[in-house]
Amino acid sequence: MDKVCALVGAKWFQGTVTTVILINAVVIGLETDPAIMERYGSVLTFLNLLIQKVFVAEIALRIMAFWPRPQRFFRDGWNSFDFAVVAASLVPAIGPFATVVRLARVLRLARLMSVSPGLRLIVTTMLRSIPSMGHVVLLLALLVYIYGVTGVYLFRDADPDSWGTLRLALLSVFQLLTLEGWNELQSAVIGRHPWAWVYFASFIVIAVFVVVNLFIAVVLNNLESVKLEEAVEAAQAASGEGDVSEQALAEVLALRERLETLEALLRARQGDGSSVRGTRPL
Repeated sequence: MDKVCALVGAKWFQGTVTTVILINAVVIGLETDPAIMERYGSVLTFLNLLIQKVFVAEIALRIMAFWPRPQRFFRDGWNSFDFAVVAASLVPAIGPFATVVRLARVLRLARLMSVSPGLRLIVTTMLRSIPSMGHVVLLLALLVYIYGVTGVYLFRDADPDSWGTLRLALLSVFQLLTLEGWNELQSAVIGRHPWAWVYFASFIVIAVFVVVNLFIAVVLNNLESVKLEEAVEAAQAASGEGDVSEQALAEVLALRERLETLEALLRARQGDGSSVRGTRPL
């Protein structure tokens, strides 16, 4: 099994799998063209079967790498995702299962996320950020509702098509949030309300430039946390320990805080023009 582990962990093996996934993407795209299917349908069908066999062999090798405890393969969510996608594509494409099989074949392309460490990091960060965004979403929804009600009272006479009802006003405010066509909305009411620019400018500054950047801040913060956790897990794995130590994680976090404090102190001293040689180490 050591040879299987070495094979699965080899860079060329991962590169081959990535190449097969990209080829699968091209084949799926070509199959959507009736003219191409009429001329090369048999070739594309053969390629699809060959790709399917490659994926089955790959999953089998990866499970064998965990022998004699193959159940550990499914402890990783990405491994379970790969197994589910490959297993779904093995369902016979007949009757009511035909649509399921086609969708499963399209989902093969999503496997590119599981073989790319960078994409896995991004997806993990997005999933980690969802619970943290609750209060930001609530704040944004509150702003949209407040500005929507205000817009009804202020502009429904000047532009009833956009501000005549609360539903229309909320749609208009959401359009402002996307920064798409806000000039037209403003031009329709600014003739009767010259001060209307205050309404539009304040919403864009508060909702778009401030609240939306809060989303970015949440994602970046979770990105750093995920990177840190992966670094600790890699260090623990390299040292032969199976589980991540909470104490080690706390020490790394404390070290990062001390480094940030030292960096801020150095910047402050440099800004004052004083020498940093007298800085006391933390």
